[in-house]
Amino acid sequence: MNQNKIIIYQVLPRLFGNKKRNNKVDGDLSENGSGKFNNFSDKALIEIKKMGFTHIWYTGIIAHASQTDYTQYGIPKQYPEIIKGKAGSPYAIRDYYDVDPDLAENVENRMIEFEKMVQRTHRSGMDVIIDFVPNHLARDYKSVMIPKDALEFGITDDSNYHFLPSNNFYYIPDKALDLRGLPINENEIRYVEFPAKATGNDSFTHAPSKYDWYETVKLNYGIDYLNNHKSYFNPIPDTWHKMKDILMFWAKKKVDAFRCDMAEMVPLEFWKWVIPLVKRKYPNILFIAEIYNHNSYRNFLSADAFDFLYDKVGLYDVVRDVACGYRPSSDITFALNKVGDIQHQMLNFIENHDEQRLASDYFLGNPQKGKAAMILTASVGTNPIMVYFGQELGERGMDEEGFSGKDGRTTIFDYWSIDKIERWNNNGKWDESRLTSEERELRDFYSKLLQFCNQEKAINKGKIYDLMYANYDNNGFNSTKKYAFLRGYEESLFLIIVNFNDEDSLITVNIPQDAYSFFQLEKRKPIEVIPIFKSDKTGLTFDDALSLKLKIEAYSGEIFKINFK
Repeated sequence: MNQNKIIIYQVLPRLFGNKKRNNKVDGDLSENGSGKFNNFSDKALIEIKKMGFTHIWYTGIIAHASQTDYTQYGIPKQYPEIIKGKAGSPYAIRDYYDVDPDLAENVENRMIEFEKMVQRTHRSGMDVIIDFVPNHLARDYKSVMIPKDALEFGITDDSNYHFLPSNNFYYIPDKALDLRGLPINENEIRYVEFPAKATGNDSFTHAPSKYDWYETVKLNYGIDYLNNHKSYFNPIPDTWHKMKDILMFWAKKKVDAFRCDMAEMVPLEFWKWVIPLVKRKYPNILFIAEIYNHNSYRNFLSADAFDFLYDKVGLYDVVRDVACGYRPSSDITFALNKVGDIQHQMLNFIENHDEQRLASDYFLGNPQKGKAAMILTASVGTNPIMVYFGQELGERGMDEEGFSGKDGRTTIFDYWSIDKIERWNNNGKWDESRLTSEERELRDFYSKLLQFCNQEKAINKGKIYDLMYANYDNNGFNSTKKYAFLRGYEESLFLIIVNFNDEDSLITVNIPQDAYSFFQLEKRKPIEVIPIFKSDKTGLTFDDALSLKLKIEAYSGEIFKINFK
């Protein structure tokens, strides 16, 4: 199987393998349970692999702050007032050298269980991605698994200064941390921090609000934010060295890629220093950046920097608006053109842990309506694509879990189980016997689409030809609700059409002669197109060499193989 196209399955292990059926709102670990490393059995991984995935992004692996008491295992007890939810945020790291004890059957053997999960993942033929959280760590960070030759963060800091290049943290001198602005009872505040440290979302105050990332503290990479962002990178800041050692630690565990959280909140100079160092020892490891500033894209993809980055503010935002009817589908062309030279390095998706589920009441309200968006996102480039676990089953994200309210997202803060995933789990059988017919149909759609993108060279290697310009004044093609393009490699050519309309549509598509020249197929005459996904494989003939009439279902699409004489 050709695997030039990276297809990622993002999954939150805490939720994925949880077999509890009766969730309690704001329930603790004993009440709501947690998935485990061991739930990623050979059978589960084979089922994921069969869908066409090449990588699994295990979200929430590194130990993070939670309200669960693990003191009997030598893990310091945490303070509830500086933790979001009973389970805590996976991005409030409390020990960079440890894994989340919630995920272990035997807490004392938690690292071994993680390593065995990595081995099983590799045995299934997939690569492992974990989060690297460089910008901030948990407010009450204490590493119990730190190597003997390493120093704890902040141990040599001089907290009398707001900023020193050698400090690991930023301080608010002479001010104690004030948590009274948070939605907690003042009488329940036990945590003391003096002097206060700056908060992870660049909040340089001793009194963070409920809208801040108050559970985290920002790390100092040598930039004085309160003095015109002046940088001090020579000598190399201590934080750089500590984070390099952490990346090396996890790379040695045979992790294949790092998804780097809020990468643009850390100076690019650090990345261009550390990534080559890691790749010198582990040349095949990948770095994926979470980026939200379009103007920073090319800098973070420049030499010695990242391999791939999120295109959330590009294709995701545009496709979401088009699917919801807020903007014309022709805007997709402009989004793609903005990253034309780096499109192959974009990571595209229509769901992740930060965004609302497309089947939620806040997005499309029905998973079937997301097919057009998914077909386009998956097939429009050679670049990586990602699916968030449960998306393939139509998960709606409409539970009210606890800290996370009913917001269309699947909680990352609470102990919970997802009904659709639990039924697919089926007590470790990982089969479809408890899924509904609608869920099985949707999962089959995702499997066929992803397998096709994985196997077909026209998709994972080929070029793209946008047909929107050629159909701008075509009365049979509504460029506000339809999108069409060609993908080709050598003598294989495919026509992809998606319909964002709420009605089935008879569409006329013009393919200019220039398109065949672009793919060096000008000497071949197209005679018919064959649908890839429809059970009825009857071909449709060209009215002439340049025009086709096709029926496309509402909120859906089709990929057609063009056959030549």
